[in-house]
Amino acid sequence: MNSAPLGVFDSGIGGLTVARALFERLPREAVIYFGDTARVPYGPKSPETVRRYSAEILTYLLRRGVKAVVIACNTSTAHALGALQQQSPVPVVGVIEPGARAAVTATRSGTIGVIGTAGTIASGAYERAIKALRPAAQVHSQPCPLFVPLVEEGWFDHPAAELIAREYLEPLKRAQIDVLVLGCTHYPLIKPLLARVMGPDVTLVDSAEETATVVARELERRDLLANGAAHDHRFVVSDDEPHFRKVGALFLGEKLKQVEVVPL
Repeated sequence: MNSAPLGVFDSGIGGLTVARALFERLPREAVIYFGDTARVPYGPKSPETVRRYSAEILTYLLRRGVKAVVIACNTSTAHALGALQQQSPVPVVGVIEPGARAAVTATRSGTIGVIGTAGTIASGAYERAIKALRPAAQVHSQPCPLFVPLVEEGWFDHPAAELIAREYLEPLKRAQIDVLVLGCTHYPLIKPLLARVMGPDVTLVDSAEETATVVARELERRDLLANGAAHDHRFVVSDDEPHFRKVGALFLGEKLKQVEVVPL
């Protein structure tokens, strides 16, 4: 048993959906969450830059004594997971493979949709992960860059959000997908809207929930689970702590008590 904290990081605020899933799945674990709010968004940046930022955050979390690291950012997972796994003395888990595996399990037709930021979709990481598990799968990917600002504005069910969602998702509806992977950690907050637009025959896959399940399994396999009372979680950002507190409360459903600012 191991009482050291879990490290979770994201380019900003969206990874709090992964943190929340971890809180629910692993209530005895302490989490240190790092949001790189000074350098968000990662989506438009080059793969080399994303790998450099991710390595800097890994170094910071290791200095804080974490026992495992969760990359709660789809873009960072797409570009940096392999490099971080090679560098890290502790396990590193990303959000893409768990989502891909859940999609392959859920599909009946083998026709799967993926939505995400421009960077995640351009990387092709979900398509590769899905086809590694099911080579004959048809994967239809759609970048949805306006979803992130809508979520951070709190417009989860706003008429403007519905108009944009219908525009983005129309090609996926025409493709007759039966599973839609939410390939960005902001998107679970608009899951009811996405479900309404796609209709009851399409299964939505939330990578946050799937990732929490994989992390729990990995901690158990390595005998790293904590075995005590629940610990306080710590939140760290590289800039703009007031905005993180305000929007973070929407993601977690509660006020954030402790937020440190640590520029990298």
